[in-house]
Amino acid sequence: MKTVTLAEIQQLIQSGRSLNILDVRTPAEFARVHARGARLMPLSDLTAAAVAAQRGRDGEPVYLICQSGSRADKAWQTLNDAGVESVYCIEGGTAAWEALGLPIERGTSTVISLERQVRIVAGSLVFLGTVLAWRIHPLFLAIPALVGAGLIFAGVTDYCGMGLLLARMPWNCRSPRKT
Repeated sequence: MKTVTLAEIQQLIQSGRSLNILDVRTPAEFARVHARGARLMPLSDLTAAAVAAQRGRDGEPVYLICQSGSRADKAWQTLNDAGVESVYCIEGGTAAWEALGLPIERGTSTVISLERQVRIVAGSLVFLGTVLAWRIHPLFLAIPALVGAGLIFAGVTDYCGMGLLLARMPWNCRSPRKT
């Protein structure tokens, strides 16, 4: 995988160079905060053809960014498998971009991040399964057991089915608005 550090990005910005940055997060996450000049292309919509259509000129570098790096890695793999060249992942993602003080744009979205949504749903299912097992029947312990197994699987494979499902929820698919 090809990566670019935020220090390298900062040098490119300071040199006045225009960067072709694709943000592969959900529309709601993008609407809340994103790197200035980045364009939204959710991971679920990312294809080689879509990247080629928005690319300024052939061979122009494309920089992928997400919240912390994992979805950008998946996007890079998708594009690499399709033969797209000059694609780089921005190390650290939007969280590191903002922490470094690089230019950002904020919108009006009040939707919480996808990572927090996954934690809330997983925690709620564990709590609900435990209460149901305690109050109704011990077989309800299967709910927290399955959630735990899913979290282990997500940690080992970096594939989170719950995250992909939540990303398709209506509140995460709204078009971004800027302030």
